[in-house]
Amino acid sequence: MLRHLILLSTLFCSFLVQANTTDVPVLKPETEHALTNRAVVHHLYQHHYSRKYLNDEFSEKVYTRYLDILDNTRSYFTQGDIDQFAKYHNKLDDAIKTNNLEPAFEIYNRYEQRAIERLDYALKLLKGGVKQFDFNKDESLELDREKAPWAKSSAELDQLWRKRIKNTVLNLKLAGKKDDDITSLLERRYESQLNRIKQINSEDAFQSYMNALTYTFDPHTQYMSPRNSENFNINMSLSLQGIGAVLRSENENTIVERLVPGGPAAKAGQLNPSDKIIGVAQGKDEMVDVIGWRLDEVVDLIRGPKDSTVRLDIVSGSGQTETHRTISIVRDEVKLEDRAAQSEVLKVKRDDKDYKLGVIDIPAFYADFEAKNANDPNYRSTTRDVSNLIIKLKEENIDGLIIDLRNNGGGSLAEVNNLVGLFIPKGPTVQVHYSFGHTQVLADQDPSVLYDGPLVVLTNRLSASASEIFAGAIQDYGRGLIVGSQTFGKGTVQTLIPLFRGQMKVTNAKFYRVSGESTQHRGVIPDIAYPEIYDVEKIGESALEEALPWDKIDASKYKPQHSLTNVIPQLEKAHAKRIKNNPDFNYLNEQVEFLKELRNDTSISLNIKTREKEREDMEARRLALENKRRKAKGLELLDHLEEESDEPSMEETDKKDATEDALLVEGGEILVDFIHTNINNALTKK
Repeated sequence: MLRHLILLSTLFCSFLVQANTTDVPVLKPETEHALTNRAVVHHLYQHHYSRKYLNDEFSEKVYTRYLDILDNTRSYFTQGDIDQFAKYHNKLDDAIKTNNLEPAFEIYNRYEQRAIERLDYALKLLKGGVKQFDFNKDESLELDREKAPWAKSSAELDQLWRKRIKNTVLNLKLAGKKDDDITSLLERRYESQLNRIKQINSEDAFQSYMNALTYTFDPHTQYMSPRNSENFNINMSLSLQGIGAVLRSENENTIVERLVPGGPAAKAGQLNPSDKIIGVAQGKDEMVDVIGWRLDEVVDLIRGPKDSTVRLDIVSGSGQTETHRTISIVRDEVKLEDRAAQSEVLKVKRDDKDYKLGVIDIPAFYADFEAKNANDPNYRSTTRDVSNLIIKLKEENIDGLIIDLRNNGGGSLAEVNNLVGLFIPKGPTVQVHYSFGHTQVLADQDPSVLYDGPLVVLTNRLSASASEIFAGAIQDYGRGLIVGSQTFGKGTVQTLIPLFRGQMKVTNAKFYRVSGESTQHRGVIPDIAYPEIYDVEKIGESALEEALPWDKIDASKYKPQHSLTNVIPQLEKAHAKRIKNNPDFNYLNEQVEFLKELRNDTSISLNIKTREKEREDMEARRLALENKRRKAKGLELLDHLEEESDEPSMEETDKKDATEDALLVEGGEILVDFIHTNINNALTKK
């Protein structure tokens, strides 16, 4: 009897679901999807660097990742849904082996159903207007829900969504928006999301599932549908008329992952990694809210004709630190000359002596392959440009050289190999270990050295890939000091594999330093470390689940030029003493601690008075930190942070003031220390 009641109840619930979603067809796998599933699995096992077994453990990872892709904030599924999906927890490996996509589509259809229910609830709630929300009530919202328990019922989800909408309304009220405008904006947002959910097709469901599968191998291995393949190829060809930013999707937001060196966004200086793009407008047109949009749709909206203007509504930070701003960027192509290395001379005074230090900023490792293949003798490349800059700096009789690789996301492997060769006699520069077991050693074959003087390489968390190869080689050869932050840790190599439907990007190799250490995951550890200004839990290879681990292989046959082990401790000691009372470094350290506190506080008040007080306290603390730095440097104090742009110019002060690059200047101080130490300890030991 009980069994029949349960069956009737299930059928009744199923009827209700179908009755509520009659305008949304049930998605089903197509014949081509099963064939693509087979091809994806085949290429993963043929080409991927790591070896995985299709077993229960693998199934569990795919299952967990798939749920994360669909509902990372646990805002759609209920515990009842998860209980029903549990039968697939350790069965997806069997389904993958047999090209059975029914479990994946069953879960996706439920997600689509729940998403429609949630958006219907949001629109229904907004009909009551802003006045229904009591902002004097002591309520709070937990922002970090990745590990939160699944809601026990739809009623519990109603409460979660009510708080989320209330929080959004409160943010807009605090930003000065009128009640009617807030309601109108949010109604348009949720109606747009609802329309997009209803337009989801079977290809969307299949791609989500395939990427849950590929991500289990590593985060850089990816299946791209025909449409996403087209977008990827446009980006790789650099024919894109856009803003020069690499974007990713996270929950319902479009996040800036990194800026393309020399691109319009990087040159404008208004967009930063981790910023959220919540609105896009063409020129002076009305802003289009893009929260909840698919990434490819947001990219299409940002893309446009050269010399046209795109406006972006940006949110930085989170919780009580969240700030809104609107920026304008003129679209353009990423030109080679805009990515080119540049130089300057930094002067450091020490013991009544002026030291002239060359600084070469390298935004990317580039080469004009088209001109090179056409046998143009004057084709541009990183190595050629840096060579010319070094020659000019040597003519100015520099005492030392700084190579600035901060924010350099990488580029041409051939160029980084050639660039290392400017600083060492011939020898290996990097090892590439492939999935099939072969190790390729790239080497500099030219015994000449263009620059053999004191050298510092500046890095930060956004120095990645080819930058890490260069820094690692300089460190392994003892050729110079690495100063700054631990690098990104991107030490894997990807190859593109065309499929009869779309294409795959597969990790098929890893980079290893000549010492045998991988740059993967760990990156390059600086000899002298600066405070970390980026959130390492969000930015960097170690922040990515399923990232391939750090490991070692046999070292190449290379001869270190110098051993700097004995000089680094005294350089660190001098650095620590110097920055102890340095206003800029004190400010930086205090800012880092302040941001850590804010990031750890993931619960936000929905009481308007509490929220206003938190914002006032935060602004007061930021202002106090800034004025503490300004006072120590003899600069005029500010009444408001907005006044910061009204500082005296370099021409007025005849020196860099609060806008100076303190990290670069300290790099110069370290280099002068290095010069003093190395005269008798390292550089004379040839």
